[in-house]
Amino acid sequence: MEENFLITLLSGFWSIFLIIFFFGASIFVHELGHFLAARRRGLKVERFSIGFGPKIFGWNRDGVEYRVSWLPLGGYVALPQLADMQGIEGESQSEKLPPISYSSKVIVSVMGAVFNILFAFAMSLVLWGVGYPAAVEQQTTTIGFVAPSLTLPGGEEFESPAARAGLRPGDVVRAIDGKQVDTFTDIQHAILMGSGRDAEGNPLVMLSAERDGEMTDFRLYPILVGRDRLRTVGIQGAHPVIVEALTEGFPAEAAGIQRGDRIVAIDGAEVFSLGQIQQHLQAMGEQEVILAIERNDQTFEVGIAPREAVVTRDGDTQFMLGFRRQETRTLVYRNPVEQVDQARKRVFQMLGSLVNPQTDVGLRHMSGPAGIARIIHWAAQADFRLVLFVMVLINVNLAILNLLPIPVLDGGHIVFATIAKLRGKSLPPNFIATTQGVFMMLLLFLMLYVTFFDLDRWWHDSRDAREYRESYIEPVPADPDP
Repeated sequence: MEENFLITLLSGFWSIFLIIFFFGASIFVHELGHFLAARRRGLKVERFSIGFGPKIFGWNRDGVEYRVSWLPLGGYVALPQLADMQGIEGESQSEKLPPISYSSKVIVSVMGAVFNILFAFAMSLVLWGVGYPAAVEQQTTTIGFVAPSLTLPGGEEFESPAARAGLRPGDVVRAIDGKQVDTFTDIQHAILMGSGRDAEGNPLVMLSAERDGEMTDFRLYPILVGRDRLRTVGIQGAHPVIVEALTEGFPAEAAGIQRGDRIVAIDGAEVFSLGQIQQHLQAMGEQEVILAIERNDQTFEVGIAPREAVVTRDGDTQFMLGFRRQETRTLVYRNPVEQVDQARKRVFQMLGSLVNPQTDVGLRHMSGPAGIARIIHWAAQADFRLVLFVMVLINVNLAILNLLPIPVLDGGHIVFATIAKLRGKSLPPNFIATTQGVFMMLLLFLMLYVTFFDLDRWWHDSRDAREYRESYIEPVPADPDP
């Protein structure tokens, strides 16, 4: 027990280190882009800060103050010739400086995003060489399981949209709402962020799938489920069903099934997922089923009668054969251009959903620092390569979001510079300072808003996982005597 505690503690410290290191590195790289561009263009640099607000520690060198500040919401390079940011960066100590060209303003503003893209590209180069692990079911577009029903937050059950539309395991999804999909992750994102609605305003998804060599279009009416009330249709990706372990005293062991066996069919129907098998077993009860088993490149059939087992402390039962499936993962090798472009598509997909009133996605579904930390923590616990994968996404996010035409962000600096260029004179300093201050406060409120929902999701997910662990038990025969 002490050994497990020590492992958990060290694992936690490792996650914290990676969160601080990579999140800080992403901010540092962004600000370094501004800093180097400003130096190259001959601008005055007063301060290089990681974070906003009062400094924790710092030092001066070559006329530049370097510091780490208390609010870890980003960072900045104080460039008095670029824009008046006194409301955020503090009072400037410089004397009156000569104005700089429009091109210098744009170049310096955009180079932070460029460096984030370069950083993402560098990490994706590593991933291209070593590969990153991914669940097999997320790398396919073949449907493995169609849920018969979905449960709403209040406990009410409805027939799942996928079952109602007639989708089946084995259907290969080719497009969602007319856009091609390449993985099941693409499918899930397209459904979650979809904007389709029918004449009555109900959520609608148009899914194109291939079945037996023919294309069919399905109309699905997603249900909003979970605390986040997001669109769901009730499908999961296909995966091989390979036996990893057997439960002593259950039918699978008695029938001679072995570790490493792959179940390829049940009662003549090709198997695409464990969920498909479980669904069939519940329908058959104690009736014998015929499994097609693949072992050592040979296939044979075996008849097995499922057995009812108690699976929760509350006495819930289900019919089962008594084996655990082997989790199957694959290494994905995508070239850096594909990785960065995929991240770009995800960002624009999310931004499009946020501004489109027809979607069911809102600001509360975004992730702030707490949500990002949670994702990095999860990745660190699973595989270090997944940390790099997540950081590619985060850096592309930082690059694109910082170029949005919003004051405080780099895109806002470009907008101010462009307006000044068009009107032939600089914008009033007080106007710029006030605007920057107002939007800085709005940014802080937005961070607090999304952080509240981040922490709420974290707490509820942890509670649900704990309740699941406490409730579910190793299967016990419902009838003590076979």
